[in-house]
Amino acid sequence: MSYEVENLPAAVSHAGLLAWVQESAELCQPDVVYWCDGTQAEYDRLMAGMVASGAATPLAQRPNSFLFRSDPSDVARVENRTYISTAHRDDAGPSNNWVAPDELKRTMTELYRGSMAGRTMYVIPFSMGPLGSPMAKTGVEITDSPYVVCNMHIMTRVGLAVLEALGADGEFVPALHSVGAPLAPGQQDVPWPCAPIEQKYISHFTEENLIWSYGSGYGGNALLGKKCFALRLASVMARREGWMAEHMLILRLTNPAGKRYHIAAAFPSACGKTNLAMIRPTIPGWQAETIGDDIAWMKIGPDGRLYAINPEAGFFGVAPGTSYQSNPMAMDTVRENTIFTNCVLTDEGDVWWEGMGVPTPAHGIDWKGSDWTPDVKEPGAHPNARFTAPASQCPIISSDWEDPAGVPIDIFVFGGRRASVTPLVTEAFNWDHGVFMGATAASETTAANIGAVGNLRRDPFAMQPFCGYNMADYFQHWLDMGDRLGDKAPKIFYVNWFRKTTDGKWLWPGYGENSRVLKWMCERVDGSAAAQATAIGYLPDEGTLDLSGLNLSPEALHELLRVDETAWQAEALDMEKYLGQFGDRMPERLQQQAAALRARLG
Repeated sequence: MSYEVENLPAAVSHAGLLAWVQESAELCQPDVVYWCDGTQAEYDRLMAGMVASGAATPLAQRPNSFLFRSDPSDVARVENRTYISTAHRDDAGPSNNWVAPDELKRTMTELYRGSMAGRTMYVIPFSMGPLGSPMAKTGVEITDSPYVVCNMHIMTRVGLAVLEALGADGEFVPALHSVGAPLAPGQQDVPWPCAPIEQKYISHFTEENLIWSYGSGYGGNALLGKKCFALRLASVMARREGWMAEHMLILRLTNPAGKRYHIAAAFPSACGKTNLAMIRPTIPGWQAETIGDDIAWMKIGPDGRLYAINPEAGFFGVAPGTSYQSNPMAMDTVRENTIFTNCVLTDEGDVWWEGMGVPTPAHGIDWKGSDWTPDVKEPGAHPNARFTAPASQCPIISSDWEDPAGVPIDIFVFGGRRASVTPLVTEAFNWDHGVFMGATAASETTAANIGAVGNLRRDPFAMQPFCGYNMADYFQHWLDMGDRLGDKAPKIFYVNWFRKTTDGKWLWPGYGENSRVLKWMCERVDGSAAAQATAIGYLPDEGTLDLSGLNLSPEALHELLRVDETAWQAEALDMEKYLGQFGDRMPERLQQQAAALRARLG
């Protein structure tokens, strides 16, 4: 099988990389192998090609922005087709789908054979993290999707500088992706090529630092720098190398005196993570800056503190529900240079989605390409519709968000969506107690989650879908990191913005008002705010939450901070049941935390 090679840069001197690209080309049989250089001209050329083919629609109302519609079978991460492949099943653990490496490679090799016929194979050298950062890692994604190339341009640092930094023998993560839709000679392509669901595989060979993805062109299934590399693979690398790869936003808060605090926070789906990453504090004199909205890589610095970088270069956010009320900074971020996927196309040449907070269009084209009006029962935008936008466009992006050294983390926050039981904010007694909080984090499912609405789902550290190894070993890694950090470890808190009255009304206003809770955390770091010890942790002492200017009744505040010990006894039993699935690998120190909670509850 012969193929043309285009744009091969002189900077490629890495024999291993060249051999892998050649091997992949011989297997997948593309017509052309194109080496990506990461330039704006490349992006514009690829996007123009997708506009010409009908895959992309330019948006007249948003400069350099485009709308894509996926195949209805390819709209989100497919957890049941996502695999962690290790020699021993127990190393993947009960929270992951496992297939033996030899078996999975045999299956996928046959799927890859000839899968790029009639297409171009793109070679994307990319850096996770700022080039030159001691925390950055290099990857090379091979894909047959120009949509993936353009998204990777935004989400990572792509280009010749990555190849130059890699040199002749640098380490890189090989990530092979195909949409799984070869073209016969003369066959017309479709706007969104992909394979049937039963042929989709998102596979992680963690013992080899290798990613193979087949059949899907959507999001984290195809943008392999995101969840595949930055979390599933990186979490294994981090444990091996003594650092942390976490599903966390990174936020800087600055108080009126100019003191900075850095917060890393983990929340499951539909719990306001992106909103918090871009918060606008309502308290006079407090300022917020975004450093990252989704992923944090953290290492212990020379001073013994934990430093974090955002390994990504863009935001891949859920559009529905994003509005000027919920997240004005995100709305301003996506005004230009943005890729939208599965939103409504308005007659004026703009995008729209449910919960956008603007008048509903009288007519548009929905995410499936059909005429849509407000009378249609089905949503116009898919519930998982997305925007891909450069992080640098966020109005409150920190001026040093790409500092190679990272920022020192003062506070960890965990949380979930709970209508009752869990208070507004709780501080851990100590590091081990905080790890127990993270390990037992839970949220009630919403329409955006898998499963029935209102069910309680444990999502430890918001990593249930993303931890690349046995979760019990992951808990132990957190304990080990705490031992290394000692008295320089960040304080740990748990929040719940979603507590309701018995008749279903929100007790807490949320959004920018959440800065009041963050302020209390910062004051706890400083030792200037009081707290009361309860059976589940420290809660704000009376009068220590800054509620000035907020119309919140004493009854509502009491309920927000109430610890119902009877309800918590049932909660503690459920926590122990969840942790019990990990058997003998569960760290003894977390079992002790569970027993201590039960004893405090009486």
